[in-house]
Amino acid sequence: MSDTVLSNPALLAVPPRIALVGNPNCGKTALFNALTGARQKVANYPGVTVERKVGEFLSPAGTRVQIVDLPGTYSLRARSPDEEVTRDVVLGRFQHEAPPDAMVCVADATNLRLHLRLVLELKKLGRPIILALNMMDVAEARGCRVDAAALSAALGVPVVPTVAVKRSGVSGLLDQIDRSMMAMTTDLAAAPCGWSEPSARELRAYHQEVESILAAALQDAGKPPVATRRIDAALLHPAVGLPFLLLVLFLMFQAVFAWAAVPMDMIDGALGWVQATAGAALPDGMLKSLITDGIIAGVGSVLIFLPQILVLFFFILMLESTGYMARAAFLLDRLMGGVGLHGRAFIPLLSSFACAVPGIMAARTIENRADRLATIMIAPLMTCSARLPVYTLIIAAFVPNRTVAGGMIGLQGLVMFTLYAAGILSALAVAFVLKRTIFKGAREPLLMELPSYRLPSPRDILLGLLERTRIFLARAGTVIFAIMILLWFLGSFPAAPDGAIGPAIDYSFAGMLGHALAPLLAPIGFTWQIAIALVPGMAAREVAVAALGTVYALSETGDALSGSLAGVLAADWSLPTALSLLAWFVFAPQCVSTLSVVKRETNSWFWMLVMIGYMTALAYGAAFVTFRLSTALLGG
Repeated sequence: MSDTVLSNPALLAVPPRIALVGNPNCGKTALFNALTGARQKVANYPGVTVERKVGEFLSPAGTRVQIVDLPGTYSLRARSPDEEVTRDVVLGRFQHEAPPDAMVCVADATNLRLHLRLVLELKKLGRPIILALNMMDVAEARGCRVDAAALSAALGVPVVPTVAVKRSGVSGLLDQIDRSMMAMTTDLAAAPCGWSEPSARELRAYHQEVESILAAALQDAGKPPVATRRIDAALLHPAVGLPFLLLVLFLMFQAVFAWAAVPMDMIDGALGWVQATAGAALPDGMLKSLITDGIIAGVGSVLIFLPQILVLFFFILMLESTGYMARAAFLLDRLMGGVGLHGRAFIPLLSSFACAVPGIMAARTIENRADRLATIMIAPLMTCSARLPVYTLIIAAFVPNRTVAGGMIGLQGLVMFTLYAAGILSALAVAFVLKRTIFKGAREPLLMELPSYRLPSPRDILLGLLERTRIFLARAGTVIFAIMILLWFLGSFPAAPDGAIGPAIDYSFAGMLGHALAPLLAPIGFTWQIAIALVPGMAAREVAVAALGTVYALSETGDALSGSLAGVLAADWSLPTALSLLAWFVFAPQCVSTLSVVKRETNSWFWMLVMIGYMTALAYGAAFVTFRLSTALLGG
């Protein structure tokens, strides 16, 4: 075994790396989950925000293997940032990322004609490749018969039938990986790469070769997916499709509030217990103030919104895994086209309701750079979950809890809906302007594959939610944790001088900052206390609630904080000031994470600064108009 990887001590010290490659919607992620289970990590590739999913598994021969799940691509002719990462990694061009030792290409057995061209391109790389012929159960149900042996002979690579969502065929794939590892030569770095950007003539040659392979291996193409066609006949109907989509979205937002209520109450109760226990156990002093008023109150006010975020991601994962997300983009293509956006912009904008960061990252699927930039620039206008604490607090303080329209509609809920609608309409208006000025150009037609409907895998949904939980907790435990400590310090030092009659925070660094900013914000009705809250709110919008609580010398957390603080705000602020602050938060770009990801996604400081400028101008203008109009109509 002198010529094998397994006999090379240097290579044995580092586990072999396998890249998982395939078209979008081929079941690649399901296969990755089946191979690795929970032994996976998600991070970003250096220099870009494309997700890097890496996991490990132990092969039947006892070899520890590292596997990388690369973004889906139809070809190595990359047309989007995601596809560029896949191309560069498999070609060994990606800095700080060694090329894979071997590749597992995942192909949808029901649509081989589309998938085989990528296999042919990957073969040109000169590295070992295994074809996982996935979704064999769906293919067989349609009467599609693929001769795996003939396909393997025609392609010249091992072929393993799989049903990734049911973990069927995974053991056979693991055995084949072992065989490929054993046969792998040690001199892969010197393996010649025969791939280059194909010309039009070479593309035609690829298509001809695919047809030749199908003629040899595809014994029966099967029947079209009848169930999918029948469902699509209803859900894509011009009169039914859009109302059904709006109903799905309406139910999703209702669930975000209704389903999350109980777990939010439980988290609130737990945080209250932790705060009371810590307060009773610690002696009075700075340490007690830091832990109870700073860390627990601050970080707790953010943790309480985890259930709402998970409910939203649950729906997004369900829409993706059932195949309906692609249809939603198709249905909204005409509506998006009215303001110049691409139909694919729907997915990033929908994701932005949870958080603008994944929404902006999801814009990578839009191939056209102008369309992608326009989508990125408007994504933060969608009402993200971080705005919810602010909206809820102010609405509870100033909007009466009564019904209108004959008792059918709650007034507070109606105001909340109006704020969401204001964000959506503003985003469409900004997109309309951008597409006719800065990003002017012909709108590209929407070309996308509509996958067959399928039942989601509960295991994959659970793994997706666990990953989102980990990311959220990591953010709360790092960025927000640090902000709360800093805010506590600024609000506590220097201490009030002897004989001071005003509140202690008046004499602190935070108080000085608030009073310095007050003249700038006075035309829009903001007080110096609001000015203080806006500063830490730049890091994360939801921190503004905890900041207001600190400023007003309250120590409760979660709903208790909002409830008690609401009464103080109602007594201290005028109604025009409250309305002005709501208008500010509809537009303000108050999130460092969002601005940071904009800089990395666009690879430019310019677009980040443009976003800060236009959103701040919109926020100030909207708050000014709202304050002045409401003062004239309602009185100050």
